[in-house]
Amino acid sequence: MARVHIYHSYKLKEGKSEQDFLRVAEKFSNDSSLKTKGFVSWTLLKDGEMWADILVYESMDDFMNATESIHKNPLVHELGSFFDISSITEHRFTVAAST
Repeated sequence: MARVHIYHSYKLKEGKSEQDFLRVAEKFSNDSSLKTKGFVSWTLLKDGEMWADILVYESMDDFMNATESIHKNPLVHELGSFFDISSITEHRFTVAAST
């Protein structure tokens, strides 16, 4: 099976602190519940006011199995409290080609 890349993009809510968001993101990136079977990486990106994160798993099955534990993680809810809900997009990509 091909690796899967889960892409989210979003803006932070008006008035939310970028420093506070980064503090929670760092806690999340070090949390063991993120690193379930098949987990490869999590990357946080920024372009101006737009943020994105990319979760990489060995397979869609691994991601789907991890989803429940990820969504139960209080740090995910804390991270989500920073998001402008109307700006969120999600895509689930499988690798078609790579170098």
